[in-house]
Amino acid sequence: MTEQLPTRIAPEWMHREDIAALIDTLGAQNVRFVGGAVRDTLLGLPVKDIDMATTLEPDEVMIRLKRADIHRVPTGIDHGTVTAVLPGGPVEITTLRHDVSTDGRRATVAFAEDWRDDAARRDFTINALYADPLSGEIADYFGGLADLAARRVRFIGDARQRIREDHLRILRYFRFQARFGSRPADEEAESACSELAATLKGLSRERVGMEMMNLLGLPDPAPTVARMAELGVLAVILPEADPAALAALVRAEQAQAIAADPLRRLAALLPAHVPLAEQIASRFRLSGAQKKRLALAAGREAAPGEARALAYRLGHDGALDRLLIAGADAASITGWQIPEFPLKGGQIVARGVGAGPQVARLLRRVEERWIAEGFPAAARVDALLDAELAEQNS
Repeated sequence: MTEQLPTRIAPEWMHREDIAALIDTLGAQNVRFVGGAVRDTLLGLPVKDIDMATTLEPDEVMIRLKRADIHRVPTGIDHGTVTAVLPGGPVEITTLRHDVSTDGRRATVAFAEDWRDDAARRDFTINALYADPLSGEIADYFGGLADLAARRVRFIGDARQRIREDHLRILRYFRFQARFGSRPADEEAESACSELAATLKGLSRERVGMEMMNLLGLPDPAPTVARMAELGVLAVILPEADPAALAALVRAEQAQAIAADPLRRLAALLPAHVPLAEQIASRFRLSGAQKKRLALAAGREAAPGEARALAYRLGHDGALDRLLIAGADAASITGWQIPEFPLKGGQIVARGVGAGPQVARLLRRVEERWIAEGFPAAARVDALLDAELAEQNS
């Protein structure tokens, strides 16, 4: 039986002093809370971002915020969005809009006065729920409450039309399905995403990469990624991916109580091929550090080797990535501080070895022994050096 969700909300965040002052500044009759804050409150989830919709045009919003001495940022003022920077966190305030024209990548909008018109241009019914700022009463124009109660992710109106307005909505659909949806999924939504998957090629790589990383950061995206593959969507944005490898990694993370990591999960999806990993990092516009880590994971072998030795050579994150992707136990490096090799070149020179390549060779040989013995204390390192010098002189 589908649960019944309330038609009114009264969360603590709605009653913050700074929120109350903002409502008073803009006029309660002119604003409503909308989107994720309303949706997540209804589901009993923590609210991270607060968004408001308003009948006021952005210039008027800026004037009123200035008059009330509320710090304001014209975040996307051409598209109607102003950010009020409050002590408790920023609130994005966007003027009601309707689309004039779209090309799948960007939209030309006109400001509107009708709440339903604003709701109609949003992506999913569960994101088109508005809450009165004083009473908390929910305004639901497209059945979002019922869909949310049923854990159903459904486009507003014609799914194909919503996707043609913004092609990124295909990936947003799968992200929301992974986070909020149940199976079976909405047939029209899946059909539309499959049919229009090729339109993703026209989007910027950065937008696609960001959306994919957001999906991979969810608790268990594996079933959704597998479904993306079945529908032909994954082949458009990441044809190299192996969804089965992602599922195995998620199981390993969960079994060892290790937090989800989207970069590690991307690495698991890809074959162990460093040049390809670097190419994918560039394709998704990842940072230099992310690219390096992805390539490090791609250099993996079937058997990762001893965990602490791996962590010493690759760093904690690099070792953890390889161990978990291989399904190996990472317990021994959890909370383990990687030691510093206690032997320096000067100590070898002090033992009568001439400076140069020979010192470097001795350092490497002693370090390898030290690692193999499990990183013993400095006294043992001196003994290892004695043994190496004895072998050299024999």
